[in-house]
Order: sequence, then C-alpha cells, then structure tokens
Amino acid sequence: MARPFRFAIILLLVALGTVLAAFGGWRFARASAPVNGPIILISIDTLRADHLPAYGYTKVKTPALDALAADGLVFERAYAHAPQTLPAHASILSGRLPFETGVRDDVGFVVKASERLLPRMLRERGFATGGVVSAYVLRKETGINQGFDFFDSDLPPPSPEGSSPRVERDGSQSEAVAERWLDQQRSQRVFLFLHLNEPHRPYTAPAQYAEYDPYDAEIAYVDDILGRLVRHLKIQQLYDRSTIIVLSDHGEGLGDHGEQEHGLFVYDEAIHVPLIIKQAGGAGAGRRVADVVQQVDLVPTILDLAKAPIPGGLRGRSLTPLLDGTGTLREQAVYSEAWYARTHFGWSELKALTAATQRYIRAPEPELYDLQRDPRERENIAAADPAAGRALATALDALNTGAVPESTVDPKDKREVIEQYRRAAELAGGQHWSQAIVLLERIVRNEPQLLEVWNMLARVAARVDRFSLAVDAYKHIAELAPSDPAPLLGAAAALLRINRLDEARLHAQSAADIASDATTQGSAHGLLARIALARRDPDGARHEAGLAVEANSGLPAAAYVEGRLLYDHGRFSEALPFFEEALAAVAKHADAAIEDLPFYAGDTLVRLERFSEAEFDFEEQLRAVPHHARALAGLATVYMKTGRTDEAEQAATDMIRLSPTPDAYALAVKIWSALGKPRQAEAVRAEARKIFNKRM
Repeated sequence: MARPFRFAIILLLVALGTVLAAFGGWRFARASAPVNGPIILISIDTLRADHLPAYGYTKVKTPALDALAADGLVFERAYAHAPQTLPAHASILSGRLPFETGVRDDVGFVVKASERLLPRMLRERGFATGGVVSAYVLRKETGINQGFDFFDSDLPPPSPEGSSPRVERDGSQSEAVAERWLDQQRSQRVFLFLHLNEPHRPYTAPAQYAEYDPYDAEIAYVDDILGRLVRHLKIQQLYDRSTIIVLSDHGEGLGDHGEQEHGLFVYDEAIHVPLIIKQAGGAGAGRRVADVVQQVDLVPTILDLAKAPIPGGLRGRSLTPLLDGTGTLREQAVYSEAWYARTHFGWSELKALTAATQRYIRAPEPELYDLQRDPRERENIAAADPAAGRALATALDALNTGAVPESTVDPKDKREVIEQYRRAAELAGGQHWSQAIVLLERIVRNEPQLLEVWNMLARVAARVDRFSLAVDAYKHIAELAPSDPAPLLGAAAALLRINRLDEARLHAQSAADIASDATTQGSAHGLLARIALARRDPDGARHEAGLAVEANSGLPAAAYVEGRLLYDHGRFSEALPFFEEALAAVAKHADAAIEDLPFYAGDTLVRLERFSEAEFDFEEQLRAVPHHARALAGLATVYMKTGRTDEAEQAATDMIRLSPTPDAYALAVKIWSALGKPRQAEAVRAEARKIFNKRM
C-alpha cells in the first residue's frame, strides 16, 4: 500500500473516530445536561387510552395526538391511581399516592399546605410556573395551585342542585389563557400545566364533530385544542425545544362494567390512561414502551430531566432510562383506589394492584384478573388462583394504605343505584326538575339510608318551590345525621318560605343548639332573625341578630335587620344606609353573606329611582343565585324604567326558564303586562295553568 494512501486511510480513521467521539459526547451531554426549554404537562380529563388511534382505536381521528406520538414516546401501559380528577392530579403533581396525599375524592378533600408539588420544586430551580385548569374540582381552593407563579381557575361556582360541582370551561378558552401566559415569559425555562376537561360528561362537542359518538366527538375536539397549542409553540419556535407530556387523570366507564362515567370502579377502562412524552429535540421519536408505568413516575422523571434534586419518599421512578433507551426499570405494581362509593354512600372503597399480567382488586368480594388472557376483566379468577391473589393481597398490605372500617356493601352490587343517581343529577343540571325529583324519590324509597340522595332531593325540591317536599327530605337527613345542624337549617329555611314560622323557629333553634362552630351558629341565629322579621317581631329579630354577630363578628346581621325593619315600613331612604353597611361588610368577608341582601338593597334603590345602582345590586344577587326570580323581576323593572325594552323582555323570558315556579310565572305575567304585551302575558298564564293547574 502506497504511503499517501495509507496516510489518507489514517486521516479517515482519525476523522471517523473524532466524529464518533463527538457523537458519543453529544449523547452523554444530552443525557447529562438539564432541560432548559419549556416543560409542558397537558392533562386531558377522562380520556381512555383505548379510544385513541395511537393505541389502536379506529373510530375517531386525532391528528394532533398522532403527531405528538410520532415525535415522542408512547407508553402503552400507563395507569392512574384514582378514577377521579382531584385525587389523580394530586398524585400527578406530588409524585405520591392518594393515601399519602390524603386526597381521596373530588369533594371534601384538599391538598395539604405541607405537600410539596412539582411546580414548587421546579420554581426552586429557576423555572417560571403556570397552571391553567378547566374544571371547578381543580380550583385554587383545593390546594392544587400550590407552587404556581400563575394559576388560572376562572370558573363560575357550581349549581347547588347537582350531585357534584361539574362546572367546566371550554378547553379552547383555557388553551388561549395558556398561550398568553407563555407569551409573557422572558425565559424559555418555564413549566406549564394545562388541564382540559374534554371529554368529561356532559359530552357537548361542537357540531362539526357530530359524525362521531358523543364521547369520541369530545376527543376529536380536544385534539383540535391540543393542535392549537402545538401550532402556537411552532410559530414561537418553541416546539423543538419543548418537553411535552400528554396524559389523562383517569378514563371513563362507558358501560363496560355497568358504570357509564367514573369514580366507582378500578377496572382498565377507568385507570388505563394514555401517556405520550415528546422530548426536546425529538429524542426517542416513534418508540413505544410496553413497561407498566404510573402517574407518580412523572414527578421524578421531570425533575430528572431538569437535573433538579428528587426528594425522598416518592413512590414513583424516573422514566429517563426508558426515554433514553439506555436501560430498564424494575417491575413495580401500580396502586389504584376508588373512594367515591365510600365518601358519597358509605359503601366499601376499592383498592387495586396492577402488575404486569394480573390485576387484584380488594373489595368485599375480592377480584383477580388475568390481563393477558382476559384484558376486558370479565372472569374473576380469585377462587381459581388463590396463591396469586394472596401474593398481590400481601403486596397491597405492605403499602400500608391506611386502616378504614370495612363496609359489607360491595359497590358492584349497587351500580344501578349510582347510575340512577347520576341520571337524576344530569336531569337537574338540565333543569328537568320534575323528572329528577321522580327519580330521586324512587331511589330513597329503596335506599332510605342514602344521605347524599336525600340532600339532592331537598335541594332540587327547594329549587322549584316544592318546599313541603324539601322539608320532608331535610327531616329524613336530620334523622340519619342527628349531630349535623345543616339539615335543620335547610328545613327551617324551607319552612320560612311556606310561612310555617313556628316550625321554622324550632328547627333553626335546634340547629343553633347543636352547632359546634361559630360560622354555623351565626347562620342559625341569622335565620332566626329572618324568621322573627316574618313574625313581625322586631325585638326578637334584633335579639337574634345580636346573637349572630356575637357568634360571627363579620356577619352584618344587625345592620340587615335594621334595614329590613325600615324597608318593611316603607321608609326606604332610611333603610338604604343599613343595607349599604351590610353589603360593605359582606364585601370584606365573603362567608358573611346574607340571603336576599343584594335584592333588598336593589329594590330599595328602585323605589328611590336610583336605577343604575339598583342594577348593580340585582346583578350581584343573580351572581349568587342565578334563578332568583325577584331579582330578575327587579332587573326587568330597571330595564323598563331606563328604556331598555329588549333587555326587559329577555329578563321576563329568563325568569321562567331559570326559575320555573308559580311565583316566577306570576312575576313574568306582570312584567309582560307592564311592557304592554298582553299576548305574551296570556301565553305565560296559559303555560302556568298547564304546569301548575292554577290561574296567574
């Protein structure tokens, strides 16, 4: 071989070695350097993994998720820890299981202030942290906002009639908020948590997705929303630099085991969730991971990517060996629990362990499923394979999930009750009050011990002025929970509305006698003051108002009573300062609100012909109680007095839509008559006669 040729070969080998060394160094540097671009965690509520094309589904199109899956890694077996939104997100953002965070249901639980959530850990590493959520159950009052520099949960309060606070905002609105926040950041070192509530019930996707089943239509819509965010990132030249993680908090039953929604069971349809991780620079693009992983793995993974210290006590593992393709993870069974049945109905909770090939469910009747042979979990093999069941039961015991008194009621045996109850809540939410009442009465006839059903029945009955039925329901609740003053207060308020004043006073006094906290005592004495006003007992009203203030110093009961006494005697100019004093106190202390206070202030201003000020107070009343018929009538009066006829007509229409009660119909007749529209007034009279069998 000629020397020049040998020299060329040597140079080529040296160059090749340099390139290979550089490539190896790049891989090492990439693995070692912290992620400096945006980290974006997107939670799509109630999204089943098996309803996505990325997981083999063919009945819906999701181009945005498909593109992310192509640019990232798809985890085929990711599992949730709870089939409810708040417990699942508490685990996602803390890296700890529900029995460790203490958050075990959507209602009645909050994330403790001592819980260190992911945004706080990242903020300590110099990340700007922003959170945008789309459901009331993730509002800041739940504590899920801890550690965020910016947290947007701008949602209206829930309707009091429903079974649960299902208030949501359209995901497109949340996505727009997230875009604006990203645009305001000066550094790319940001962490964004975006929660989208589609495809949660009710399934109300825009009309352009009508080709799909309702649940799949919501998936198509949320995919479009996700696509908007991805396009924005690309326009801002952030996409390639971003680490984007898409997952769900839990799935949806869709009737697979008799549950249409979620919360009751821990089968695959409820806890198998999608997980897609698109890394900065597209590393690992297109790979699929078959390992069993879990939501609590995300905190250590994200901290690992950011080269932030991983605190002790986390149950999860960093997934970076799987992301890099450089290693494997030891097998770890995933813990899940469903507490909905216990917290809402007193039945047994369910606990599950999902291993590589089996799922064990601890229930009054234990369950064991072979996930390879029986992926739809139709055959309980607990009796056929007791050794496997014992092994998983022992592993579950080792987790020390907390001692709870076991109920003998298996939720599987009560799923029809749950479905009827949820249907009643849906009917109430759709303002089909009479149908909801019929269904709720049917449930309590067969299940008279169910407090939550009695509570909904009482609220719905009061909503449509069926106060005698509400009183009866509240009395049943008081029998079932004799130490709780709330049903006594509910009964007293309903009795006041139907002028059964002696009974109202007895129930309110009983509530005051057993109330253990100042707020409830103040409310009870405040109600007693209103009852005294109805009894034309000014001394009694002043005495009870004084006791209310003594119990709760922020409660403006005394000013309200003085204002009402003057108002009732037609001394409106003298009454107004007292109402204004009371309103000012409520503005400082939200828990000091008094029922109907803004209405009385507004009506007083109308009588003093101060219409613009009255409009503000009526709107305040309607913000608190959207179906307040007298406030709607007052607003209509303001519109008429200020020449806004179209708005007055709309108020008259809204009145009987929002408050389909005899009083509301009577007020609507008066408004239409005052507007000089006798035909509309007569139509309302006819409708009222048909519904209530009485003349207006």
